[in-house]
Amino acid sequence: MTDTRLQDTNPAEASEKAITLIESLPWLRRFRDQVIVIKYGGNAMVSDELQDAFAADIAYLRYVGVKPVVVHGGGPQISDMLDRLAIPSEFKGGYRVTSTEAISVVRMVLTGQINPQLVAKINAHGPLATGLSGEDAGMFTGRRRGVMVDGIEHDLGRVGDVVAVDPQTVLDHLAAGRIPVVSSIAPDLDHPGHSLNVNADAAAAALAVALKATKLVVLTDVPGLYADWPNRDSLVSHLTATELRAMLPHLESGMIPKMQACLDAVEGGVETAAIIDGRVPHSVLVEIFTQNGIGTEVVAQ
Repeated sequence: MTDTRLQDTNPAEASEKAITLIESLPWLRRFRDQVIVIKYGGNAMVSDELQDAFAADIAYLRYVGVKPVVVHGGGPQISDMLDRLAIPSEFKGGYRVTSTEAISVVRMVLTGQINPQLVAKINAHGPLATGLSGEDAGMFTGRRRGVMVDGIEHDLGRVGDVVAVDPQTVLDHLAAGRIPVVSSIAPDLDHPGHSLNVNADAAAAALAVALKATKLVVLTDVPGLYADWPNRDSLVSHLTATELRAMLPHLESGMIPKMQACLDAVEGGVETAAIIDGRVPHSVLVEIFTQNGIGTEVVAQ
């Protein structure tokens, strides 16, 4: 029987692939057995190709010995469902105003639609992922919050901050070799039986701190943080928590929750936090396993 495998191999291409694999060796060594929390959301969710690429990235992390934990939002899908149901949708200071009517839709989309869909895509690579909600086993505890816009406090309705995290459920799944996939819904501490829409960036940061994660990665729909938006030449590849804290009040409103999450993570003990462009296929692997990464990295100092 003829061995066509060698005949079809281009030596130059094979060598290039080997070099790429070897380049990842220091990062494989660094992150093996370490927890990395990845916040998944935005435009990376609305393309089937990008969903498949993300799922493959997460499965790859697990197979090479990393312990990935995914926290997801679902802004585009929530907006689409609210529009279909003719429920008004409004944003203030980068946060979605969530009425009592809207919270049922948010909960349904996040926990009932996006979560099992993402779990299924990851599990196409093996029986690895398990779906969770911030409401499961008291993982998240939430408290309602407002937002300051131009010095004025605005009510956000059924929107909250994560004020406490019990990571035990996630730790149990990690110990069993599973990939926890967590939707960003939290029970309302002050109103038992009620749910809160929790910003997924903030939820991912809080969970990363509670898990003592090595890295937080936040997927977004821009290449990274711009020091002088919309100047495309002002992309920042690396900054400290002190530098970020000084920039935060001057950022575009939609970027503030993401960069605040990075700041909260590194100030809470996570070694590094990064925002990356989720529109780039396999951006998670590029960020974690290459020297320069792909987005903006934040470190404590």
